Amino acid sequence: MMQIYVVREGDNIDKIAAAFGVRAEEIAYDNQILAPYPLAVGQALLIPGQRNAGQKRAVHVNGYAYPYIQDQVLSETLPYLTTLSVFSYGFTTSGNLVPPQTDDSHMINEAWKQGTKPVLVLTPFDQTGMFNNYLISEITHDPAAQQNLIDQMFLTMEEKGFVGIDLDFEYILPQDRVAYADFVANVRAQAASRGYVVSVALAPKTSADQRGLLYEGKDYRLLGAAADSVLLMTYEWGYTYGPPMAVAPVNKVREVVEYAVTEIPREKIDLGIPNYGYDWTLPFVQGASRARTIGNVEAVRIAIEHDARIEFDQTAMSPFFHYERDGVRHEVWFEDVRSMREKFQLITEYGLRGMGYWQIMRLFRANWLLLDDIFEIIR
Repeated sequence: MMQIYVVREGDNIDKIAAAFGVRAEEIAYDNQILAPYPLAVGQALLIPGQRNAGQKRAVHVNGYAYPYIQDQVLSETLPYLTTLSVFSYGFTTSGNLVPPQTDDSHMINEAWKQGTKPVLVLTPFDQTGMFNNYLISEITHDPAAQQNLIDQMFLTMEEKGFVGIDLDFEYILPQDRVAYADFVANVRAQAASRGYVVSVALAPKTSADQRGLLYEGKDYRLLGAAADSVLLMTYEWGYTYGPPMAVAPVNKVREVVEYAVTEIPREKIDLGIPNYGYDWTLPFVQGASRARTIGNVEAVRIAIEHDARIEFDQTAMSPFFHYERDGVRHEVWFEDVRSMREKFQLITEYGLRGMGYWQIMRLFRANWLLLDDIFEIIR
């Protein structure tokens, strides 16, 4: 099995490779370390080892991607995915399907070529690219528009080769809670007769009566019954406009899972996993500060560039560090193989179906290698 090693003072890649009896180039490749292979103190490295030959739990793995994903990133990631969710299709108030601005044919074809099943993601985006709850109200309460949308989705799915639909509706009005669940059930009933599956994305709730526009329109019990599977969007505690903190602190993620399994069958639940981090400038000012989204590999390179020591929060089970640039102090939270392993353990502990990554636009090779070492990926 693969191991995880945390870099200490005085380490270099040759010394670490010799200690584990592997080639330095292997460590560098798996962890996307550029020559001459600099390291950061506190950096978590995935160490190559013999392939795990033991009994592994089978999991469903989904990855979201925009059609403008780099070919090399898509090609390298697809072997680790059960499904590829193409983000995203929209619709009008009359139920006309709106395709992505960038053609998605290439990624659908590449997915099938590599044995990964493509899924159509439907979102109620308006012309500005923002979630529009007026669109949700219209489509859930207008039977003719709803049927038009369903018919157009099925036509597109047949033409392009999609195998399922992912309904990613957010900011649903509380008064549309039941109507939205009925809409999901209607889509699923008609999809099932054509051999398609339907999943639904759920905001991270910890109780049925949780307040807030993100939560009140999402009824876990109704939606869990209406869909074939659900994705818990267990990320964005740390977010663009909020204060510095872990994107997906495991203690908070656990609270969501503990509630979800009381309302939804475990075999229908996928855990949401973030494949990104944030870089905040300090001091944080509510309403003025805006964090920059970064990749997990990029985060480590920033730490190396500024000689920053990477710390690991034992409550959130997430890595972070501070650095200074042009006289401005920064705080960075991201994911590494340690934080990913903690999330994988939650999936096993609660017997969940699998996981969904938001999103796969940035390559995080060590994550995929670790995932494949721990689980059997359903293909």
